Amino acid sequence: MVERIARQLKQPNKYVVNTLGKRVLQEKLSLADVLHCENPDAVAYDWIEAYGLQPGEYDVSKVDPQYTDHIPTALQMGKVYSRLVVSTLQEGEDYADGMIRVYNHPICEIIDDYNSSAYYEPSYFLTRSYWAGSFN
Repeated sequence: MVERIARQLKQPNKYVVNTLGKRVLQEKLSLADVLHCENPDAVAYDWIEAYGLQPGEYDVSKVDPQYTDHIPTALQMGKVYSRLVVSTLQEGEDYADGMIRVYNHPICEIIDDYNSSAYYEPSYFLTRSYWAGSFN
């Protein structure tokens, strides 16, 4: 849902998680079993309205056709980030804390640049790159 809303608003993912904050993320995560049955566009609209999320100018869909002819779906990227959050959870940290930490990490700028190959690297490589702070 974070990816869907961020794309719709043309904002980076970290804007969405930071604006929602830990308490709201925890609440939404606790309702995920119910919300997954809802229309995702309606849920996104509700969240945008309820939490005052504002449009921006960050457009992940603008890619150079020389490097790629498609971008991953919001669902695909949600899975990439979900695996990264789970694989980097620290002791005593809940999933909402992990989301905020991961989405605010500078490596996300590289993962979200679909002109590069970072987003489809294996999970273990993304995790190792996250801890190293770069893909080098």
